[in-house]
Parts: sequence; structure tokens; C-alpha cells
Amino acid sequence: MSAFEFRTVPHIVFGEGTSRQLAEKAAPVLKSARRLFVVTDKGVRGAGLIDAPLAALEAAGFTLETYDDVVADPPEAMVLEASERAKVFGAEAVLGFGGGSPMDTAKIVALLAAGDQPLSEMYGVDKVRVTGLPLILVPTTAGTGSEVTSVAVITTGETSKRGIASGALYGQMALLDPELTRGLPKHATAATGIDAMVHAIEAYTNKRSKNPVSDALALTAMKLLQGAIERACANGNDMAARGDMLLGAMLAGQAFSNSPVGGVHAMAYPLGGIFHVPHGLSNSVVLPPVLRFNAPAAESQYSEIAGHIGLKPSSAALIDEMERIAEAVGIERRLSQLGISHNDVPRMAEDVAANDRLLPNNPREMGYDDIVAMYEEIL
Repeated sequence: MSAFEFRTVPHIVFGEGTSRQLAEKAAPVLKSARRLFVVTDKGVRGAGLIDAPLAALEAAGFTLETYDDVVADPPEAMVLEASERAKVFGAEAVLGFGGGSPMDTAKIVALLAAGDQPLSEMYGVDKVRVTGLPLILVPTTAGTGSEVTSVAVITTGETSKRGIASGALYGQMALLDPELTRGLPKHATAATGIDAMVHAIEAYTNKRSKNPVSDALALTAMKLLQGAIERACANGNDMAARGDMLLGAMLAGQAFSNSPVGGVHAMAYPLGGIFHVPHGLSNSVVLPPVLRFNAPAAESQYSEIAGHIGLKPSSAALIDEMERIAEAVGIERRLSQLGISHNDVPRMAEDVAANDRLLPNNPREMGYDDIVAMYEEIL
């Protein structure tokens, strides 16, 4: 067996209602820290999801400052603004509360507020030199797995996305409360759920970092997510399904944090960076053509995944199942449905072909012409 390393968040709390116990659960992580900088977005705050947890923290004697200006595909300028606010506040710890964008922002804020390394020097793999403030992450969607990953992705310039991958981005605690996902609309539930399944599939087929721990997590995540996504979309109050999705998304996050994603994510990034398509939806749309392209090189692994989730062990069965799920939950399946035309393909393909962080993980080498063909397949 090849040598490997596996890292994850050291303290994970899961269960209905646990967000209301945040002050109690977080005490061992926060220790003497009393000034807590909260990173979220206006949707999460407006829905009242953070009211009870923050009230409990204040009752326990914490001083809070809430930054709720996070937007999807967080731009670099916004991340820097949030970090400056945290410094001015004198933050001693950071709480990220929301979907992938608030959690990714919180991760970077925890680093920038604690040290003097500029953000521009952190992009890439293992470029972070500072130790961040204590960080607790609480997801309100079941998709990104950002609460347990060592990656943060933000938008730089006008449209391009760049990632930071470093063990310094791991939080000290992830708290998962299925109740926080109860109000997630059907479309967002579907897109984020398929996003998590993409994480599991790509972790399982990574040609550079695949390892037995990530494999086990990815297969378990796929089983949970496949069994829950249609139930959660049909009935948003099905808390068993909500819990399975949240747990599946976290397990997939642990898997891909140690065996990173590849071609699907590389092709999804331009959809978000240029056209502001939500990340989960971007992954969902580009998944089928990438699966078909990769199948000759990943037949055995796709077959193993298919067999594990109760299908005929073949890549064709896995691809058919992912397309069936997308249709069943009503997710968009064509670029044209997202306002993207044939004229946009060359620009997107150039962005993908230049992604030297993710493409080397893909089981089959992807060239510019291959990328163009895959985009055109789903116009």
C-alpha cells in the first residue's frame, strides 16, 4: 500500500438542536477567547438561523461582532474587508455560519486576523505561513463540506477563482445541526446535494492522492446522499433525510480535503466566476460529460461506486443514476438554461485548461479541445 497522510477537523459535533448548545459545545475549543467574530450572510441572518446560537453565546459572556456581507463566490475585496473588521474588533476567535461562501470566508479571516502574511501570498497549495485564530464552522447547507476541508476558494479580479489549500484552514470544531437545513429550498437542496456527491466521486477517483481512508468516507457519503437527496427534496421537513444529507456532505468533505477534486470542479469554476452560477449547480450541470469523458480511465472506480450504492457495477450505471437524480430533483441540466451560449465556451475552456491545481487530480488528462467538446455536449 502506498504511503499517505490524512487530516481533518479534530472535534465534530452532530445532532438535531446542537446549534442551540453552541456556547456549551464550543467552550473547550474557545478556551480563554471571549471576543468572537461571526461571519455569515444576510440570507442566513435574515432567516433567523443564528439568533438562538448567538444569544446563547452572549448569555455565556462572549462579546460578538457579526459580519453578514458575505456574497456567493466571495470576492477578494470583501474577504479583505471582513478581515480588517475582525482586526479592528480585536477578534480572539472566528465563527463561520452558513454555506460554503461564509465558511470559506471565515477560514481566511481567521488567518488574516491572526498574522501578517498577505492574502496574495496564500494562494496555491501549502503556501500559508501563519496560524489562524480558533475557528468554529457551522454549515446551513448540505453540500460544500467546507466545515471539514482545508480549502477556501474566492473570486479574484472580475471573474477568475483562486483557491488556498493548506492545513492551516482546518477549523478546531465543526458543528452540524440538521435543523439548520430545514428551510433550505428544494432547488438549493438538490444542487448542494449533488455537489456533495461530486465531491465523493472525485475524491474516489483522484489519481494522485486517493487513499483508503478517503475511499471509505467517499463511499459512505455516496450511500447516504443517494438515499436522502430525493426524500429531502420531496419533503424539506424529513429530518432523517436532512441529517443523512448533512452527514454525507461532511464525509465527502473529509474525503476530498485529503484526496482533492478534479475535472468536474475545474469545469464548474468558470460558471461561477464568470456567470455567477451557484457552485453546487455548476458542478451538477457539468458532471455528466466529465463522467463520460473519464470513464475509459476510471471504469473500475466508477463501477465500485455504482456497486456500493446498489447499482449494476459499471460506469454507465453510475452516470445514468446521476442523470436520473438530476432530472428527479428538477435541477438544470443545460448551459443554455443558465444563460451560457456557444460563444462563451472558448473563454471558459481557456480558464479550465489553465487550472493546474485541479486538472492533475483528474483520472484522465483533459486538454483544451476535450474541455470545449464537454461544454458543447451540454449547451
